[in-house]
Amino acid sequence: MASTFAITSLPAAYATPSATAVISEVYGGGGNSGATLTRDFVELGNAGSAGYDLSGYSVQYLPGSASSSSAWQVTALSGSVAPGGRFLVAEGAGSGGTTALPTPDATGSIAMSATTGTIALVSGTTALSCKTAADCAADSRIVDLVGYGSAVVREGSGPVTGASNTASVARGSALADTDDNAVDLAAGTPSPVNSAGETPGSGDGGDGGDGGGSPTEPGTVRIHDIQGATRLSPLAGQTVTRVPGIVTGVRTSGSKGYWIQDPTPDADSRTSEGVFVYTGSAAPAVAVGDSVLVSGKVSEYYPSSTSQSVTELTGPTATVLSSGNALPAAVALDPSSVPDGYAPTADGGSIESLALEPAVYAQDFYEASEGMRVTFADARVVGASDAYGELWVTVKPDENPTVRGGTLYSSYDQPNTGRLEVMSLDTAAAFPSANVGDELSGTTVGPLDYSTYGGYNVQATQLGARVDNGLEQEVTRRQKSDELAVATYNVENLDALDSQEKFDRLAEGVAVNLSSPDIVALEEIQDDNGATNDGTVTSEATLKRFTDAVRAAGGPRYQWRYISPTNDEDGGEPGGNIRQVFLFNPKRVSFTDRAGGDATTATSVVKTKKGARLTYSPGRIDPTNDAWDSSRKPLVGEFVFRGESVFVIANHFTSKGGDQPLHGRYQPPSRSSETQRAAQAAEVNSFVKSLLAADRDAKAVVLGDLNDYEFSQTVTTLTAGKVLKPLITTLPADQRYTYVYDGNSQTLDHILTSPAVTHFDYDVVHINAEFADQASDHDPQIVRIDVSRCRR
Repeated sequence: MASTFAITSLPAAYATPSATAVISEVYGGGGNSGATLTRDFVELGNAGSAGYDLSGYSVQYLPGSASSSSAWQVTALSGSVAPGGRFLVAEGAGSGGTTALPTPDATGSIAMSATTGTIALVSGTTALSCKTAADCAADSRIVDLVGYGSAVVREGSGPVTGASNTASVARGSALADTDDNAVDLAAGTPSPVNSAGETPGSGDGGDGGDGGGSPTEPGTVRIHDIQGATRLSPLAGQTVTRVPGIVTGVRTSGSKGYWIQDPTPDADSRTSEGVFVYTGSAAPAVAVGDSVLVSGKVSEYYPSSTSQSVTELTGPTATVLSSGNALPAAVALDPSSVPDGYAPTADGGSIESLALEPAVYAQDFYEASEGMRVTFADARVVGASDAYGELWVTVKPDENPTVRGGTLYSSYDQPNTGRLEVMSLDTAAAFPSANVGDELSGTTVGPLDYSTYGGYNVQATQLGARVDNGLEQEVTRRQKSDELAVATYNVENLDALDSQEKFDRLAEGVAVNLSSPDIVALEEIQDDNGATNDGTVTSEATLKRFTDAVRAAGGPRYQWRYISPTNDEDGGEPGGNIRQVFLFNPKRVSFTDRAGGDATTATSVVKTKKGARLTYSPGRIDPTNDAWDSSRKPLVGEFVFRGESVFVIANHFTSKGGDQPLHGRYQPPSRSSETQRAAQAAEVNSFVKSLLAADRDAKAVVLGDLNDYEFSQTVTTLTAGKVLKPLITTLPADQRYTYVYDGNSQTLDHILTSPAVTHFDYDVVHINAEFADQASDHDPQIVRIDVSRCRR
């Protein structure tokens, strides 16, 4: 489960499947003949990784066969649903039944039908007016909707059937929502859970264990029975009673709960002996070293739609038998224990049902240790500390090391199995601020957890001490008088409203670390008021502040060129209108201005007696092409250095958003975002070919944040026909990176040159990506071209 969560309240339209708040269970038979429960209820669930704020929301009910006089009945809500949690709304009570609901989180008085009706989760408390499925689908206030029985208003192919006095309709434990009630929900025994994780008669028994016996005697189920030999529990959805274990870790913030581990393991290496006990919004009432018996419902919590799940116990009740017990031995994480194979494959499908092979695959090894104490010693940091109290280490120090202490991601089949995320359960102690190459010296130990962001991670109860390896920011050499220096730098959503400190640090990177290049292509320059979405698209104030800061840091007085995008058409932060910008030093290089280029007008290449030239400079490459939908369009400029024309193309290809994670349940992971980047690469490739068709000796520099690796199809497409050379490949292998993500040092930013650029000196300048204190998350890079010695 995620280590922290923030409250959000952004409702999804009813017609869009919800990945956050959903109606997880509906029961209208409370208090009726044959019913056990005394009240109707609606249970909400949160499938997301952040808390979901219900302030101002409501649950509403409509009869299954609504007439013109039928009206939606409303129960107002407040509070929030924790990630992976539940929220219980009690409704009308009958005269029958013997068992009360657990303490509800909200209470109404709607007398729901046991057999047919419609429940809606609504952003607002005003009664809905829609009476048909189509009309309700058009109402954007509806976050989720469930029609049951023969309800006219429902989602998808039909209502879910089977509801009765003794049966509710409910989603599976993953809370999957495809907007088809008949598919997403099924009838079954009512099982209401409130935000504290409480259930009716918690600890009284169920399908997963023996409900009888002494409250201080263990039941029949053990943790390894719960975990099973695959990624999914064979007891998911069942209630288990008096499961014994020793508390090995307690989390008091974010997703609250604790881990227990059986000190008497079985002989099956596939079955974990640890499990997380989720306490919802309630603070855990146990301590490390307590020997406990825990009863609760077995659940598979999915932090995201593509992640693996965490097997856990929800709605727990616990009996503490004793305290101060010795903790079970921790599993050692080192080169001899963690396999070199990464994960099994299922042709892109889910690997959840596959039997674990912990001796073959690292992801299986970690899954077979999920919830258990693990330990490592003297581990090198490969991903710097972040603002969330997380860092990455490698437990395999010889696995693809970079020259500065990271771990290199060099191909899709080398994801690096030794990488591991580390957090701390000690909220009172400051988390170390570590850079790549530092060391967590001594022993780190704690339960092994899983989250959306990074996958398997150690929730440390004991954290090794940080040893500073002395990593320093690089400073590249200044260009010689006859060298043209061209650089690229992603400045991470810089706008005129940012702090002076951010401007100064980024400016120092240009003036000092890059040694004042002649041309700088900037990515992620925002408009003059940043995320304020009022139609502003110019960046004059942003660039004035930035170039002033460069000058103050000892750099030249840069001039700039750019093309303002059409408002909200180029992706990035809404309202920010990010774009690429050329800075240039007019004392060293001149810009050839040819008016006419704008957000939607394409520049092209013209062949002249003196070589190639652009129709518009600055200009954009085919900006109305579908390849650039909701993405940055390439900026092309024509420069002159010592009488030689140089064409520079600044890029910021579409992001990797939407790709499945390396650690997810779908293997191999889908890289769906590559499709658009491949189309973008093809457009730039075609433009470079047109440039070379006009002048085979044209000197072109293609650069920027391509959001893809040197071994990707994107770069293969971009360089097709050998029209461009990726300069990252000219470096030694252990220096080929510009970015660090999840402990993998990788290349997202590039400089490529045309065949005529034969004499150059190329350098990636590491000043950000490896450091806990960053001005940007990207490292800049530079090429110094000896134009006089290049092919003519």
